[in-house]
Amino acid sequence: MNSNNIVPLLIINKKAMESTRQKKISRLIQKEMAGIFLKKGGELAPGKMVSITKVRISPDLSFAKVYVSIFPSKSNDTVLKSIQEHSSKIRFEMGQKVRSQLRIVPEIAFYIDDSLDYIDNIDRLLKS
Repeated sequence: MNSNNIVPLLIINKKAMESTRQKKISRLIQKEMAGIFLKKGGELAPGKMVSITKVRISPDLSFAKVYVSIFPSKSNDTVLKSIQEHSSKIRFEMGQKVRSQLRIVPEIAFYIDDSLDYIDNIDRLLKS
């Protein structure tokens, strides 16, 4: 049999499963971030409601991707830019809340979670 014709039988998924520790820290960060945005949301995004939809944390627990949903969804980019400009202040405030639970407060990057817009668009298409 020619080695060029061999097809791999097992394709390994590149996305590794999250460990239990990663899941716990993700939930902790999501909960604390939600509290921060509940209190400081008016300063960061006036006239908008910001919710934390999910948090993904790196395997070494040093970097967190925070996905935010913004309602109403008009001018999401300006709100995201405002949140990103205040990310160091948000990280400091989160660090004050979780300092007894985490040794190192992870770096934070904010991303728009547009899954609700996608669902709304699908729903609208199905109704028409």
